[in-house]
Amino acid sequence: MVAFPASASNPETDALPHIPIDRHQLKNGLRVILSRDERAPIVAVNLWYDVGSRHEKPGKTGFAHLFEHMMFQGSANVAKGEHFDLVQGAGGTLNATTWLDRTNYFETMPSHELELALWLESDRLGGLLPAMTQEKLDNQRDVVKNERRWSVDNQPYGTWDEKLQGLLFPEGHPYHHSTIGSMEDLDAASLNDVREFFAAHYAPNNAVLTIAGDFEPGPALQMVEKHFGPIPANPTIPEAPSTSVDPIIGAEVREVVPDRVPLPRIYAAYRIPTFGTDGFNALEVAVDLLGSGRASRLYRALVREQQLAQDVTTFAFPVIGGAAMFTIFATTRPGVAHETLEAALWNEVDRLTGDGPTDDELERVRNLHAAGVESSLERTSERADRLSMYACLFDEPERINTEVSRYEAVDAGRVREAMSASLRADNRVVLTYVPAESPESAEGAA
Repeated sequence: MVAFPASASNPETDALPHIPIDRHQLKNGLRVILSRDERAPIVAVNLWYDVGSRHEKPGKTGFAHLFEHMMFQGSANVAKGEHFDLVQGAGGTLNATTWLDRTNYFETMPSHELELALWLESDRLGGLLPAMTQEKLDNQRDVVKNERRWSVDNQPYGTWDEKLQGLLFPEGHPYHHSTIGSMEDLDAASLNDVREFFAAHYAPNNAVLTIAGDFEPGPALQMVEKHFGPIPANPTIPEAPSTSVDPIIGAEVREVVPDRVPLPRIYAAYRIPTFGTDGFNALEVAVDLLGSGRASRLYRALVREQQLAQDVTTFAFPVIGGAAMFTIFATTRPGVAHETLEAALWNEVDRLTGDGPTDDELERVRNLHAAGVESSLERTSERADRLSMYACLFDEPERINTEVSRYEAVDAGRVREAMSASLRADNRVVLTYVPAESPESAEGAA
């Protein structure tokens, strides 16, 4: 086992919440992050695998998300459904999520149940394949298809995510398709396909294990070595496909979507610098200036003052390959034409791009961001997840202790520069949902 020096304090960030970090690596390549906190008798176990929907092959979309489900269907020494039963029976909680760049699994347990969580996670990493059956695949494929029907196909505005990705990234790009995948690809998935996907990507040298909370580091490391150490590394993990893409689309792209929706809604997206870069940090500040809280520019102008929108939302997708995605959406008020709302939307974006934020606005969003980070890091599970994220994506778990300082370093000039470079009409995708029975919907469909 390789041990790394414990993280040192930083005078520039000592006033912020400081998370202790103790890094290790097993001989099989598993990266282990320990972060001890004795304030509450709980412990979080968090595993990030460096595999997401961008690692999927054409015609085999949805596999990463399918495995999020398959990983709860039993393994060599755990029966189907028993993972849930054991964790919840011990007073713990658990879940998993899938994203474009990763898949993660996590439990929060009473401190004395740490080894149970480690054993469960190691058993399915090292012993899922022998327990995988056609019946389990068919069952979970149906579960995922129903999830898609409920959350995408039959949900008002539900296709916005995959449509924006499909328009923002060219066909064949790893981010062109959504994480949940297509019905056709899910139907075509064979037992051999999913076994190959698991064998290729689920390996200790493609994962980060974080333990945070109330535990003793020495015994915890012994448990990790006992349960994960015997699992062999995969020396032939496939290289991730290239995510290279031009930073600017080169033209505005539009689509009108007739749908069973009560009111028109506008979605806009831009290609922006990737998560972890200075450009992304500056545009994350712009996200908050435009759309975070009732004092934000878009809410104040479009919802309160002009009363054109009944809601407005802004966010940046934190992806690491090629380009990230800056997204805005707003729903019209009854009786308001979506063209009127859209014109007002661009006017506010352009005004912030040209003038930049005021000192008071920057102070407001900095305070909101710092309070949000501090509040989230009080939760043991969130602390573990962020440590895994920074370790998996950047091999720098220490980034957790500079989140607020990176955000606070963004000044008005950097906001203007980043917005001018990325939030341009020739780098914009506009997706407009209109009620299916409206005259415009017939025109859009034609």
